[in-house]
Amino acid sequence: MKAWFDIHDVYHLIGIVVMLLVGMTLRDRGNPKRYTTALFWFLFGATFLFGDLLLSWLGKPQAYRLVGVAVIVIALLAGTGRLALGSYRPSSEQQRLESARRLGNRIFLPALLIPLLTVACTLLLKGVRLGDSYLLDQKHLTLASLATACLAACLLGWGLTGGTPLQAVRESRRLVDTIGWAAILPQMLAMLGGVFVAAKTGLAVQQVVSLFVDPGNRLLLVVIYCVGMALFTMVMGNAFAAFPVMTAGIALPFLIVGQHAAAAPLVAIGMYSGYCGTLMTPMAANFNIVPAALLELKDKYLVIKTQLPTALLLLAANILLMYFIVFR
Repeated sequence: MKAWFDIHDVYHLIGIVVMLLVGMTLRDRGNPKRYTTALFWFLFGATFLFGDLLLSWLGKPQAYRLVGVAVIVIALLAGTGRLALGSYRPSSEQQRLESARRLGNRIFLPALLIPLLTVACTLLLKGVRLGDSYLLDQKHLTLASLATACLAACLLGWGLTGGTPLQAVRESRRLVDTIGWAAILPQMLAMLGGVFVAAKTGLAVQQVVSLFVDPGNRLLLVVIYCVGMALFTMVMGNAFAAFPVMTAGIALPFLIVGQHAAAAPLVAIGMYSGYCGTLMTPMAANFNIVPAALLELKDKYLVIKTQLPTALLLLAANILLMYFIVFR
C-alpha cells in the first residue's frame, strides 16, 4: 500500500539538497576546482534524484551500468584530488559569542530532537493511515522516520536561530566540502558489502576455515569469528557489510549448526566485535577521519590511535563473552 511519505520521497529530498550544493559550488569562483567538485556531487546526487527515472526509461541492466560508470567517475575524481574547499562567509568570533549567549543550551535541541523523534515515529506510526495510504513507508519505517525527524529538526533550528533554509544548505555545503569524498564512503562501502554477498564470499570463507580448522575446536572458532568480524570491518569500514559474510561463513555453519550456539546472543556479540574493528580503521571515515577533519587535528589518525586500546580490550571481552555464554 502507498504511503504519504515513502522511501522514494527520502531519496528525492536528498537529491534536491545535493543539487542545491552543486549549484552553489558552480557559482563559487573562490573554489579552484569548482567544476570537478560540482561534477562529483552532481553524480552522487543524480543517483538519488533520477534513479527511478533511469530505471523506467532504460530498464535495470542499462540503468545499473550507467550508475556503475558514475561510481567509477566519482572514484576517479576523488582519487585524483579533484575536490577542493570553496569560499564561505564565516561569522566573526564576536557574532558567534553573541549567538552562543543568546541561544545557550537550546542550540542542542535540534540535534536531540532527531533521535527522539525517529524512535517515536518508528514506534507510534507503525500501521497508521491517513485515508487510504499509510502516513510513513511501512517497509522502510525507520528511514522515513529519520527523514521526518531531520526535517522537524531543521524547522526547529530555523525557529531558534532565525536563519533561513538557504543558510542551512550553505552550512551543509561547508560541512561536506570540509569532509570531502569521505562523506559518501559509508554508502560506497554498503554497496561493496552487497557485492561480496552476491559473490558468495561467505561460502568461500566457510570453505577456507574447513580446510585449516577442526570443527570441534570451539574456542578457535569463536576467536576466528570475532577477530574475523573486526578485521573484515576494518577492510570494509562498516560492520553491517562484514556481518553477512562472516556470519554466513563461520557463525552459521560452525557455531550455530555445528556447536549449537544460541543464535541471538552469538550474532549480537559478533556485531559488537565488528564495531571494535570500526574503532581501528580509517575506512570508517564518518567515525574516525571526519571528526579529525572537523576538529582540524594535525594528526588525522589521532582518533584511531586514541581508540585502539579500548577497541582491543573490548574485542578480547567479546571473545570471552561469546565462549562462555552463548553455547547451550
